[in-house]
Amino acid sequence: MSGETAHNPLDSSISDSAPAQEESFAQLLEQSKDHSKRLSPGEKITAQVISVSGDTVFIDLGGKTEGIIALSEILDDKGVPAVSPGDSIEAFFVTVEDGIRRFTTLIHGYPAVRLSAIRNAFEGGVPVQGEVRREVKGGFEVSAGGVRCFCPFSQIDMKGGREGGVYLGQTFPFKVLKFEEEGRNIILSRRVLLEQEKRAQIEKLKETLTVGMEVTAPVSSVQSFGVFVDLGGTDALIPASEMSWGRVENPQEHFSVGQQVTAKAISLDWASNRLTLSLKALLPDPWSGAAERYPVDSVVKGTIVRLAPFGAFVSLEPGIDGMVHISNLGAGRRINHPKEVVEVGQEVEAYVLAVDGQNRKISLSLQPKAKPKKLDLPAEGAVVNGAVERVMPFGVFLKMTSGVTGLIPNSEMGTARGTDHSRMFPVGTPIQAVVLEVDHEQGRVSLSRRGVVEREEQDEFDRYRDKVSTETKSQPLGILGEKLKAKLDERQLGG
Repeated sequence: MSGETAHNPLDSSISDSAPAQEESFAQLLEQSKDHSKRLSPGEKITAQVISVSGDTVFIDLGGKTEGIIALSEILDDKGVPAVSPGDSIEAFFVTVEDGIRRFTTLIHGYPAVRLSAIRNAFEGGVPVQGEVRREVKGGFEVSAGGVRCFCPFSQIDMKGGREGGVYLGQTFPFKVLKFEEEGRNIILSRRVLLEQEKRAQIEKLKETLTVGMEVTAPVSSVQSFGVFVDLGGTDALIPASEMSWGRVENPQEHFSVGQQVTAKAISLDWASNRLTLSLKALLPDPWSGAAERYPVDSVVKGTIVRLAPFGAFVSLEPGIDGMVHISNLGAGRRINHPKEVVEVGQEVEAYVLAVDGQNRKISLSLQPKAKPKKLDLPAEGAVVNGAVERVMPFGVFLKMTSGVTGLIPNSEMGTARGTDHSRMFPVGTPIQAVVLEVDHEQGRVSLSRRGVVEREEQDEFDRYRDKVSTETKSQPLGILGEKLKAKLDERQLGG
């Protein structure tokens, strides 16, 4: 056996297993390298959750190496773990204790999953729910998923939220306007969402609301000039003049915020966002049948509601005012302003002079309507005396001694064409005229000055003719006399 080497079965075994051992050692070395990889405190990793056990979350660091995270960090507000086995999670290396690598999801005291959710909401434009915790300088501290955020006063509401007590303790949806400094600076806005909602509501309202439509809505604001009602997304105004057919002096006495009202849309100006509603449009029109309720010459009672330089307005019923002209206030005497006779609030008794339902006008008088005087009209052909009352381009008005006024047309003045009668016959000039025509129904008298002149000429001619006739009987006329007599006879036959 000398020179021979004894065969050891173990040697064969070792020899056969060498390649496998080399491969196993290589893997172990590689794993050892992974295990020995140094992590700096605060370094962020992304790992898969292996399991949740007890108060610990186990994560896979690769190479069969695990890390742990305290379960308390990833519990939601209800105490339920926010992750499950198989989920990916971002964590930050803290330290190695007893050979175990410890991680945390907290950034600035907040779980990384919570900050990640807010960052995702910011990048995706998705709203987050937030609770208004307290008022701070310039705005409010808002807790969104346990993360402290900031909402400026101007962003808490459409009108600015200086009244902090209205919002404290309430939870609203917010839009993330800023996510900066790894979550150290998070700015929220509720106003942006409200404005988006308002625009959507207005667009929907434009499609459904039309002039003439009746709407029921709550009163959102009461002002001295009217009330605003909330139509959803925008307000509409009911002016004081559209609240009733009567006067509404103080809307606060009739309306309150939150009160439901039904009104009719009478104007929709979407460009200027001016929507106008009317309550009185749903009420009966008091002017319907006014002529029957207030017949001419009837006596009515009312209240003076307004004075103007030209007269006084009397309220007869809600929506119907009558007007007493200043000339019907003074009982025959001249007044300069209605306040000399009446005052606002005074109860008066008046007489109806005229009713114009179409134009919504009633004329009143504090004095009974004067009965028309019976005119003493002259007879046609009579000669009257009078004085010039006024001169017009078409003729001269003559006031006769009886008090009746008649017209002498220019063609009956007995003057040359184009004569300036205003200079020749100033007001007050006495004139004698003949009555040409009398209109008893209208009380009109047509006169003629030319007729008087012609009558005087005729009378003069008649007197002269009589004289000539008498003389011719007593003595011959002679040649000249015969000619003159012939002319007179010719004129008499022609006239």
